[in-house]
This record gives sequence, structure tokens and C-alpha cells, in this order.
Amino acid sequence: MKIQIATALIFALLTATGCQSTNTSSNGGIVPINEEFSIAVPTPTTIAQGANATVNVTLNRGPYFKQDVKLVTDTSGITVTPASVVVKASDKALVPLFVSVAREAAIGEYRVSVTGTPEAGAPTSTVFIVKVVAQ
Repeated sequence: MKIQIATALIFALLTATGCQSTNTSSNGGIVPINEEFSIAVPTPTTIAQGANATVNVTLNRGPYFKQDVKLVTDTSGITVTPASVVVKASDKALVPLFVSVAREAAIGEYRVSVTGTPEAGAPTSTVFIVKVVAQ
């Protein structure tokens, strides 16, 4: 009976974590005193060769997190603008990133890393996928 209950709980946890529509980083900032934040990015985004799209990144601030955060993107094969932006403590949590795919870009998946570095405390990062398809 204990094995059945444990199996059901594990299955429920796996199901719940697999149903999220965004990827969220681990917490950055100063975690022991609840000054923390995380970065949420969308699930894979599909863009055709030669096309552009806007991808929204969200900065999830903890209740005591009142710092500016520098977001830096890193990728190759596609262009993400801005490559670096400072999100002020008073700014909205939503940061639009403009993704541009060249006409001659290879078809496939591209990883875009987003790293957030606060004024004080630990940085955090996460990755989102851009799927490039034929025009």
C-alpha cells in the first residue's frame, strides 16, 4: 500500500511539473534573507527563416527583492535584441526581446541563454529554445 501511495505521489508531481507553459530559472539574489528573483522564459518558440518575433521574458521578484537586475542574452546563429538590458527595481517585470532569424539560417533549434545579475547577490540563468523552420 505504501508503494502504491508513493508511486501515485511521484506520478502526480511529474505530471504537475510537466504542465507548465514557461521555464523558470532557479532563484538568484540573496536567498537566505528572502531578497530573491527568478527569470521565466517561454516554451519553445517557432520562427520561420527570414522572420522576426517578440519573446517576452519575465523577471519574477520576491516580496523583498528591490534591486536592479542586468539581463544578458547569449546565442549564436540568430539575433536577440537587446543583448543586454538593465531592469530597474521600479520597472515592469515583463521584458520584450526581439528575435531575428536570417533567411540563410540553418533549420533547427537554437538555445538562447538569459542570465540575470542583481546589484548584490547571486546571478541566475535559464534557457529558451527558438525553433527555426523553412519559410
